[in-house]
Amino acid sequence: MNHTRRKLLNAVLFFAKNTRNLNTTKLCKLLFFLDFTHFRQTGYPVIGLHYHAFERGPVPRNFWLEIKDGRVSDDFRDAFAVQVNSDTDQEYKELRFTAKTVPDMRVFSPRERKIITYLSEIYKTATARQLSEISHLKNTPWYKTFHSSGPNSPIDYHLALDADAPCDPQQADVKLREFFAVEMNFSLSPTK
Repeated sequence: MNHTRRKLLNAVLFFAKNTRNLNTTKLCKLLFFLDFTHFRQTGYPVIGLHYHAFERGPVPRNFWLEIKDGRVSDDFRDAFAVQVNSDTDQEYKELRFTAKTVPDMRVFSPRERKIITYLSEIYKTATARQLSEISHLKNTPWYKTFHSSGPNSPIDYHLALDADAPCDPQQADVKLREFFAVEMNFSLSPTK
């Protein structure tokens, strides 16, 4: 398992262990907040998932495609369980995630650990609906993408940068290109 895939696995485990009622929607939002908060501070994401502006909010599309039917890939099977909520419609299956093991926090830098811990504390008891309301606020990256490019469009990490962002936009551009170049050149995708 490559390093970015290990980060994805351990982020899922951490959120499953440290928040209540971790379902698909809540997990997608927390991963989005993790990647975009870190990008806003440093110019590169933690995991580097590619998010899309689905109608329900920001979704790491490739990871969602990997898990959407309740299947867990072989490399994740021993780490967490997925339960399909049968009360939802056929078009969209809501999943619940339960950790089987303890997350390995060594895969994260001190800054990444601080952000993931902060997010789990702030949103520990938040519902998926409450997180959706936050991610759908005007001027958020999801809102800008959904309303300018349309549903299912990719969300540009640069939309996290505003006048108050600690990261310089030009440096962020270089760092982000380097991050994804390394991922591509060394086959370090976080998703299958």
